[in-house]
Amino acid sequence: MCGIVGAVAERNVQGILLEGLKRLEYRGYDSAGMAVLDLQGHLQRGRALGKVAALEERLTREPLPGRCGIAHTRWATHGRPSEQNAHPHQSGERLAVVHNGIIENHEALRRELEAEGYVFTSETDTEVIAHLLERESRQAGDLLAAVRRVLDRLDGAYALGVIHAEEPDVVIGARKGSPLIVGVGIDEAFVASDPLALLQVTDRFIYLQEGDAVRLSAGGRIEVFDATGLPVEREIQVFEHGDGAASKGDYRHFMLKEIHEQPMVIAAALEGRLGERSALVESFGPEAEALFRQASQVHIVACGTSYHAGMVARYWLERYAGIPVQVEVASEYRYRQVVVPEGTLFVTLSQSGETADTLAALRFARERGYLASLAICNVPGSSLVRESDLTLMTQAGPEIGVASTKAFTTQLTALMLLTLALGRVKGLDERVQADLVTALRGLPGLVARVLELDPEIEALSMAFAEKHHALFLGRGALFPIALEGALKLKEISYIHAEAYPAGELKHGPLALVDSEMPVISVAPNDELLDKLKSNLQEVRARGGELFVFADEGVGLEEADGIRVIHLPHVHEALAPILYTLPLQLLSYHVAVLKGTDVDQPRNLAKSVTVE
Repeated sequence: MCGIVGAVAERNVQGILLEGLKRLEYRGYDSAGMAVLDLQGHLQRGRALGKVAALEERLTREPLPGRCGIAHTRWATHGRPSEQNAHPHQSGERLAVVHNGIIENHEALRRELEAEGYVFTSETDTEVIAHLLERESRQAGDLLAAVRRVLDRLDGAYALGVIHAEEPDVVIGARKGSPLIVGVGIDEAFVASDPLALLQVTDRFIYLQEGDAVRLSAGGRIEVFDATGLPVEREIQVFEHGDGAASKGDYRHFMLKEIHEQPMVIAAALEGRLGERSALVESFGPEAEALFRQASQVHIVACGTSYHAGMVARYWLERYAGIPVQVEVASEYRYRQVVVPEGTLFVTLSQSGETADTLAALRFARERGYLASLAICNVPGSSLVRESDLTLMTQAGPEIGVASTKAFTTQLTALMLLTLALGRVKGLDERVQADLVTALRGLPGLVARVLELDPEIEALSMAFAEKHHALFLGRGALFPIALEGALKLKEISYIHAEAYPAGELKHGPLALVDSEMPVISVAPNDELLDKLKSNLQEVRARGGELFVFADEGVGLEEADGIRVIHLPHVHEALAPILYTLPLQLLSYHVAVLKGTDVDQPRNLAKSVTVE
């Protein structure tokens, strides 16, 4: 993995492919490459280790003009980052392939091909695809037929882009377990792993379904075939977000831009989904009310930041909907014996809707007798959305920074809507519903007020510039927010950070506290405040330096070794959303001070489409 772009046009495609790679840089990658069939039908390739800029510099010296080509940004899974391991991979001088995903049986296939005389020049699993395609294309006489034969041999996940000198105006694409979309142009056609890669040339897309293959050819002809090889029509969808969504605008980094977009996107997540005094259950689909009435339990499955959102939702759903909730990491859930009580609603959370472990968990769950599946997601047309019974789109817009910010807070907003919807059908007191609806309507304004604290938090970040460890504390529904704060700090500043329920300090973590271990705590004005204050005193007694984000009414004041930033008062239930923002800003400013790559932190990818 990580990013694919392909094009067939009546103009030079080098610039289109290069711009597509630039727009995919947010995913995280270690090398980039391009292969083009020139006007004489010769296959030409250029690759570079490092950023797309290195490839661009190479193409300036050695351009690759042509009307048909593929390109790729790689995030290493098999073989170290190197030019030799960068995509596209070739077999001979006439065929090239790009690949996202993992081929699980690549070792056996490599042995088979080596026995036939094929020579491997990389450490990757992808090169077996190139050699298999070369072998099959000689026998099949047709590139699409060759691709079909090869797909039958592959175990694992893939999105592919293939070109061959024998068919100089054709790009073949295929997907299984990894996303691939088709861009519909005027007398030209494109393929990519993400619509953002192609917004400079089209806003019309076909979202390929699991097992689909596509042939793009001259004149913009697009032919889609399903998993059985039969031709099918797939709906053309217009991309909902403008091209400007992929631009930083006046912000230094995408992450900062996306942090500051949160008042707007939270408002968008609420728009049309709140009635006068309750949430609109219909927002989840026409069948939602009947299914919600039958729901007696909820299982939430997600990864990373989305998992933290699910942990918060457990507190909300059990308190307001009165039903038990289980929250699981997707990569663990699918590998154990799951007991599914009757009437259990299965909920998945994913920004991209293509997270491999979450998708696999959904497919696993379909065979386990759940009442129904609900996807809370940010990408219309994604696999998770298409394969779920019910959906709620978070309306966050494209999120480019690898470290999730606005996707997380809109997921939380969507989960509160789910809480209210389930609470409504389960008999939640109407006054409680009305109070929460009123609080939600005021939430975007409170978020904007917190963002005004940015200069104060930037100044606070100076205290972390030379630190190597940090400890985050929270209680109740704020404990998952402490986990999320620790994750953000480690993701983009590379500071080792851990999070604990504040009440667990005396059960081990207190041994780590000294003057070199900053302790960050979130302290809303809730029923656990007094207990949290006691926990903070335990830290001060051991010489720990405290950084507290506190409700303006809690009475916490700065003192020796205690730094306090006051946040506006918010309804207790919505505190997890509001208190996320200062932790995002703190992590951002610490990363800037340390000089790390904020938007593309090392070793990480935006959309994790492999296990």
